[in-house]
Amino acid sequence: MTSAKVARERRAVALAQVREEQRQHDRRRKLVMTGASALVVGLIVAVVTAALLSARETTSSDLGPAPDFTLQASDGSSVTLSDFRGSPVVLYFNEGAGCGSCLQQMGEIEKDPAFAEAGITVLPIVMNTAEQISADMKTYGVTTPFLLDDGTVSDEYGTLGTGMHEGLPGHSFVLVDADGERAWSGNYPSMWLAPQDLLKEVQARLPG
Repeated sequence: MTSAKVARERRAVALAQVREEQRQHDRRRKLVMTGASALVVGLIVAVVTAALLSARETTSSDLGPAPDFTLQASDGSSVTLSDFRGSPVVLYFNEGAGCGSCLQQMGEIEKDPAFAEAGITVLPIVMNTAEQISADMKTYGVTTPFLLDDGTVSDEYGTLGTGMHEGLPGHSFVLVDADGERAWSGNYPSMWLAPQDLLKEVQARLPG
């Protein structure tokens, strides 16, 4: 075997070793990157979960007269709060379109006959266009018209910035009694209040 051939074989072996080392390096790098990505995602989930768990629900009672309002609804109708005088109304302020929990909340409320049986009307209020909220209503099978607010009503009722987004209302409920008084309000950062629990909160503030 000539020295040139031996040299070529040695170079080939050395090159193969280098390539194998590169493959091993790339494999380790991918594993590290995958692990780092998983760690980042895990940290984000943990932070968000901790924030939701640490954000306590807040409730208040006897808040004074409920500001009257007239809002367009997603079905094209117009709704005025004072038209319900004589019957209790629950205003449900929420983030609306893009918030699955918000739509699911309303869907479960409208499925519960106990509200209608108790003579309680629930009015969901969002800061969306009719097109935006109607698309999500269809997705989640919600039929109750949503009232469309430009932020004025949400602000008057103190619900802006109480959730995850500064310029949107939080997951909040306000009970307006038959006399037009705000008898109770509750804000739920967990984005959920079981309908039966909502009904209990409301009925506890209404005359026997």
